[in-house]
Amino acid sequence: MKLSDFSAQRIAEFIAGDLSGWPYRSGPKLVAFFNKMGFRDVYQQGFPSRSAFSKEKVAELNGKPKLKDVIREMLDPRLWIELAANGHVVEACAIQLNEILRYDGYEAIRDGNFYKVRELAGGIIEVENRFEESQELGELLIEEQIQKCREKIDVGDYSGAITNARSLIEAVCVKIEAELDPSQSVGNDGDLVKMFNRTRKLLQLDPSRQDISDSLKQVLTGLSNIINGLAAMRNKMSDAHGVTYKPSRHHAKLAVNSAKTLADFLFDSMSYQIGKGSLTKK
Repeated sequence: MKLSDFSAQRIAEFIAGDLSGWPYRSGPKLVAFFNKMGFRDVYQQGFPSRSAFSKEKVAELNGKPKLKDVIREMLDPRLWIELAANGHVVEACAIQLNEILRYDGYEAIRDGNFYKVRELAGGIIEVENRFEESQELGELLIEEQIQKCREKIDVGDYSGAITNARSLIEAVCVKIEAELDPSQSVGNDGDLVKMFNRTRKLLQLDPSRQDISDSLKQVLTGLSNIINGLAAMRNKMSDAHGVTYKPSRHHAKLAVNSAKTLADFLFDSMSYQIGKGSLTKK
């Protein structure tokens, strides 16, 4: 997440609580706030002014995914509980913040009890499913791949985002194979198309079946095209085999959003069929 210097400095003022309506943070509280973002500072003699310290830390985080965590933390509604008696509410401060963020193409929106940052020009699709960790995936957890995709889009690593989009689908296929037919699961053999075809058959989504409608066959064929496209993009545009064509942001978003949509559909299909009894976990 990259902001202009003006926006970054204003956000630092919000965090310090130097403007009306914002929770005031003393020097020790500012240190504690930014240490939650990964710093290891100690409040002691010779500490700079609160404003200077806050601006320095926001500047260090500017351009990094962690800046979104800063905004989420600074808009924690619980900080306004005591301020409400004086007429100060988090919603008003969020509006004030958004007046700054919109010039950089972002906005903070309420998501349940807390706030999150999204891009005004259209960001990354959120996957509805929250996948469980599994021993079969090891360190390649699906949630980690989703986060990596998002982070790499944010920092402009579009080749890396395409690679992680493919890794997301690989992880999904490995997970589903392990759930439905562990005896036949071969893990990640590196051939995405073959992995997807095996997964598709396990989910009874093979378009060659005669008992499914033509419209569904078209959808299933489209899923295959997504896989073929991801495999080709990864080979020609990602950082895995040497870049032959440098991808742009919209290329990376297309790959990542397609992968996430497909991942969501595959898991929804498995959950639906297990629920109605046509599939059984092994």
